[in-house]
Amino acid sequence: MTTGLLQTLGLEPAKLAEALGRARVLVVGDVMLDRYWFGDVSRISPEAPVPVAKIGRMEERAGGAANVARNIAGLGGKATLLSVVGDDEAASALERLMDADGIATSFKRDTGISTTIKLRVVARQQQLIRLDFEDAPSHEILADKLDEYAAIVADHDVVILSDYGKGGLTHVSRMIELARAAGKPVLIDPKGDDYSKYAGATLLTPNRSEFKQVAGSWQSEEQLAAKAEALRAELNLDALLVTRSEEGMTLFRADGALHQPTLAREVYDVSGAGDTVIGTLGLALAAGLALPLAMSLANAAAGIVVGKLGTAVCTQPELFAL
Repeated sequence: MTTGLLQTLGLEPAKLAEALGRARVLVVGDVMLDRYWFGDVSRISPEAPVPVAKIGRMEERAGGAANVARNIAGLGGKATLLSVVGDDEAASALERLMDADGIATSFKRDTGISTTIKLRVVARQQQLIRLDFEDAPSHEILADKLDEYAAIVADHDVVILSDYGKGGLTHVSRMIELARAAGKPVLIDPKGDDYSKYAGATLLTPNRSEFKQVAGSWQSEEQLAAKAEALRAELNLDALLVTRSEEGMTLFRADGALHQPTLAREVYDVSGAGDTVIGTLGLALAAGLALPLAMSLANAAAGIVVGKLGTAVCTQPELFAL
């Protein structure tokens, strides 16, 4: 008989479920609608040397910060999602998806932009092409969002800022200040090569390639630790969690590094795994768990979602069954 994950971590399922159910997480950032067109390819186009996909099924899923919120709801937590969208059909589709998952949404509709859409054409379990539609939000709408953020941040236990580089977190420095002033931990999934705007956050969760873009490459674990500690100190972060794909994830704090190997049994699709990591981490912290325990749950949840297609979530029954 194997020992379950929660038992190994010293967690009682009923008490953990109760704590997760009370936890309130505010998710702010770039949302997007992931559209999947599934079909079959049996011939090459006579117009150009490209496959012809005959579409037989279509799916819509919430992506970006919306997928972070879905992961929180899937694990039994209470998520509030604040973001900027276009005044269009895609925004309404996202609202329907969020409502179906029991997520409270506050979407600021910008009539001058289109909601970000990522359209993927999939045939024979292979992605043929991805088409992106996106615009940057206006300053007025972003200011309106910041006002609402300031009004509701104190009502939540943890804040997650999910940056996909689409312009929704233009005021990220001010958001960090407001959250810390309210005594709320701020977890950030970063983007780009300038992390100075994230200074003062509680925790950043870059993946391996994102961290390398900012800190440079490394040849050993000692070099990685040195680079991580330098960045953590420079930005005045409580912690830095580097997700390392098949190598697992490493948590860097002032008292040293903690590494956990991946728990993934089969890697089918890594898209959205970062959303699962930060969503699980934030919810666990909001439920009162210590950071190392929260990291263990996030690592386990990520191992589940990479075995699924596309932007997927880890549910509480799946996590508790490990």
